[in-house]
Amino acid sequence: MRMVYDLLRLHFEEGASGRRIAESLGMSRDTVADYLMRARFAGITWPLPVDADDAALKALLFPVETTVVHRKPMPDWAEVHKAMQKSGATLTALHEEYLAQHPDGMARSYFCQCYAEWRQGLRSYMRQTHVAGERVAVDYSGMLMQITGPDGEQRSAQIFVGVLGASSLTYVEAHWSQRLPDWIAAHVRMFEYFGCTPKVVVCDNLKAAVTKASRTEPQINDTYQHLARHYSMTVLPTRARKPKDKAKVENGVRLIQRWILFKLRHETFSSLEQLNAAIRPLLETLNQATFQKTGGSRRSWFEAIDRPAMRPLPDQRFEYAEFARVRVGPDGRFTYQDCIYSAPFALCNKEIDIRASSATVELLHQSKRVASHVRASPGAPPTIDPLHMTSAHRYFASWSSDSAIATASEFGEHVGTFMLRLLEGITVKELGYRATIGLRKMVTEFGADRMDAACAVALRTPPASLSTLRFILRSNLDRLPNADHDDEDHIDHENIRGADYYR
Repeated sequence: MRMVYDLLRLHFEEGASGRRIAESLGMSRDTVADYLMRARFAGITWPLPVDADDAALKALLFPVETTVVHRKPMPDWAEVHKAMQKSGATLTALHEEYLAQHPDGMARSYFCQCYAEWRQGLRSYMRQTHVAGERVAVDYSGMLMQITGPDGEQRSAQIFVGVLGASSLTYVEAHWSQRLPDWIAAHVRMFEYFGCTPKVVVCDNLKAAVTKASRTEPQINDTYQHLARHYSMTVLPTRARKPKDKAKVENGVRLIQRWILFKLRHETFSSLEQLNAAIRPLLETLNQATFQKTGGSRRSWFEAIDRPAMRPLPDQRFEYAEFARVRVGPDGRFTYQDCIYSAPFALCNKEIDIRASSATVELLHQSKRVASHVRASPGAPPTIDPLHMTSAHRYFASWSSDSAIATASEFGEHVGTFMLRLLEGITVKELGYRATIGLRKMVTEFGADRMDAACAVALRTPPASLSTLRFILRSNLDRLPNADHDDEDHIDHENIRGADYYR
């Protein structure tokens, strides 16, 4: 109370003005005026009685039953609190608007103090200041709902809850599990229910959202991060075991348990769709309910505060996709969920990222899309793109005996016939491919004309073989006179026995 003694001394002994007392003691003029008004109402004179101690003086200035008398007009604090939810709002700007209506109103410091005292009377879920349209908090209710199937088997349905920060507009739905597909689908339907998207989504550290919890550098699930990127949002996980980081949705969970789940406890549901159909009207009743202290409802506050500050939905609906990291084998193939796919040959023995939707499997390398496949079902044959192979591998994959014979016929009639004879005794594709490559090399080395002549000579001495053909070419037997004549053109002579002699 030392400051109060000095204040009374300067006022009674020195006759100082309120401004001078405020400057001398480092107090606001409103505070000085308030103390002087209390001293006048209490009948305090100077000098103080000898037996007046701090407790007695405080009792005179602040009687317990005394009603607070405001010298200045008070604003509507509910309207001030509602305005503070809007983006960019400050108490300084609201105080200036207050002074425009009441030029002799309270100073800014007292204005802020009164607003802080008024806020202390609000419920806990409204004590945090949430910027309009900034964030939505999501969580699961600990209370489950039972669904009885046609066969009498009961299954538990999870209850997903999302609450907007400023307006407290709530979204509720039931689905089967807390796994990634259900978690992502619930977010998509929640944003469609809002008709717009916030800037931040605050979530717990469940596995569907966070792969590694950390206070400083949490690792977000790739699919969840993909969802945030699609809606231009930021995922903000709470600290581990700190539920107050998402107090808005914690209170929202309690409300839906009382307003919705408790009221449905006696009903029997045979499907998830039936349960969600029963939840929707009760959810609308909750969002239309009037706030007890601030007036309005969650829906009206959403339309007035949150919706104007939120982003519109993207043109395209979010497509669910899962991400994985795989290593491409030396054969240019990789396996994803029991299915084999090809990758560009330049990525052999390298790690790549996979983005798999319901229809496609996309290959990402260094954050760039390098290829895609139609998604195969488990057990299907390997999905191979010929363009992913090297030219040699592509040629081997497309090789067939018919194509080899057709290609050989382009070099000459006898070459085609020789290739046909050569492949007749080959049953393994690799051997046929090697024979085709060997024949092509000899065509390149000796030319098509000599090759055709050499094949004509080789056909007279079956069986057909590449070694025989190469011997003919290197020995120049194809260049001998009449080398390409048929057997019937041979000269008959009495000294020539002929083939029949040896039979």
